[in-house]
Amino acid sequence: MANRLMVVIPCYNEEEVLPETSKRLIAKMHSLMEKGLITEDSKVLLVNDGSKDRTWEMITELHKENPLFEGVKLSRNRGHQNALLAGLMTARNRCDISISMDADLQDDMDAMDRFIEKYNEGCEIVYGVRNKRETDTWFKRETALFFYRLMKGLGVDITYNHADYRLMSNRALNALAEFREVNLFLRGLAPLVGFQSAVVYYDRSERFAGESKYPLKKMLAFAIDGITSFSVKPLRLITSVGFVIFVVSLFMLLYALIAWITGNTVAGWTSMLGSIWLIGGIQLLSLGVIGEYVGKIYNETKHRPRFIIDRYLNRQGDDPVIDD
Repeated sequence: MANRLMVVIPCYNEEEVLPETSKRLIAKMHSLMEKGLITEDSKVLLVNDGSKDRTWEMITELHKENPLFEGVKLSRNRGHQNALLAGLMTARNRCDISISMDADLQDDMDAMDRFIEKYNEGCEIVYGVRNKRETDTWFKRETALFFYRLMKGLGVDITYNHADYRLMSNRALNALAEFREVNLFLRGLAPLVGFQSAVVYYDRSERFAGESKYPLKKMLAFAIDGITSFSVKPLRLITSVGFVIFVVSLFMLLYALIAWITGNTVAGWTSMLGSIWLIGGIQLLSLGVIGEYVGKIYNETKHRPRFIIDRYLNRQGDDPVIDD
C-alpha cells in the first residue's frame, strides 16, 4: 500500500546547491511513485530558515513550476533544529510518513527506498546511519566520534553516527509534538518517542556545493546543548569532584597541624599557589556547568515559541495545524 510522504528539508543559504537538490528530489520522488511506495500527492517541503541569499526566491519559483514542492518561510533564523521541527510539525497532519534530510546532498537519497520498506515492515522510526566518515576531515571525524562516545557515557540514548536523516511515521510525529522543550536536540528526542525503530546504513557523500553551516563554534554549541539537554551527570560529576577535594583538604589540614606541632611551619609558595589556581579553576568550571543548566531552565520557563512561520506555500490552500 502506498503512503503519502513528505520530505522535510531545512534550508539556510542554500542557493548554490538547491537547483541540483531539487533536480535529484524530483527524480527520486517519481521513482518512488512508480514503484508504488508513495502516493502521487506526496510532497517535498523546503523550510527557509531566515536565509540571507536567494534561497526563498528559489523555493517560491520551485513551488510555482512544480506541484511537488511546498515551502515554509520562518520569520527569522531559528537554527537548524528549530527549522527542521517547523517542517515536521507542518507536515505531520498532511502525511503518513515524513523523511527529514539536509539540502547539501550528502545524504544518499537511494536510502529512502529502504526507509519506506522498513516502515512497511512495522517500524515507526527509521534512522539513517552513515557507514563511515571518510568524507570528513580528521578533526571533524575524531571530534564527532568523541561526542557520540561522550553522550553514550553520560547515559544518553543516541544512535551512533546518525545525524537528522530519518523517517518518522505520522504517529511518531504526533508523539514528538508532545515534547515541549525549547532547547532542541532532535537526535536525542527521537529515541525518547519510543515505538519500533530500525537502522538503515548508507554511504555519505561530500557536500555538493556551498559551505558547511556547522563551523567549529556551532558544533561545540550543538554538542553542549545535546549533553546538557539529556543528562545531569555533569552536575553529579561536580558533586563528586567537590567531595574528593573536601577529603583531600582534610588530609592537608592534618598535614598542616602535624607540621605546626613539629615546628616545620615554613611551607613553599609553589604548592600554595598551585592549590589556589587548581581549586579556583575547578570552581569557575563548576559554575560554568551549573550556569548552562540554569540558562536552559531560564529559556524553558519563558515558554517562547520555538519558531514562527511567516509564509506557507501549498497548492491545496489548507492551513495545517502547526504545533510550535
